[in-house]
Amino acid sequence: MYIQTATADDASLIAIISRETFYDSFANQNTVADMQLFLDTQFTEEQLMAEVLDPLNIYFIAFVDNHPAGYCKMRPGAHIQIKTTDPSIEICRFYARKNNIGKGVGKALMQHALTYASNQDYKKVWLGVWEKNARAIAFYQAFGFSKFGEHDFLLGTDLQRDWLMEKVVH
Repeated sequence: MYIQTATADDASLIAIISRETFYDSFANQNTVADMQLFLDTQFTEEQLMAEVLDPLNIYFIAFVDNHPAGYCKMRPGAHIQIKTTDPSIEICRFYARKNNIGKGVGKALMQHALTYASNQDYKKVWLGVWEKNARAIAFYQAFGFSKFGEHDFLLGTDLQRDWLMEKVVH
């Protein structure tokens, strides 16, 4: 396994993996209509490719046997509920492809993301995770993240709650 920083050349790959992993992660807990509406309005290939090309976004892609196995998107900035002026960075998206879940891809990507944040002198890493995603919450807690708040997330027409979690890295 190896992890590399994505470039503009990876934009199409990131867009494909983003849609695939989001669908695989949440389709069985949401309606077909809400999933399709979200993908068609908030997660289009064009929007995702533009995000990869935005220089403020940092993407890491994990590869297993030279096949893309997962990715992580990070973006500098603090959530309004974080009570600090310390430099912070968000893990905006964090997914392993379905056939790579449980094979260490997530652990390697998380360690890579935390090392990146520390090396860039960020003090906190934060993220949002759906309150019903117990597996992801346990994963983040195992890496030392703790809940500091909540916010709304609209998936199609379904208003959901995300936990906001943070970790001090520096």
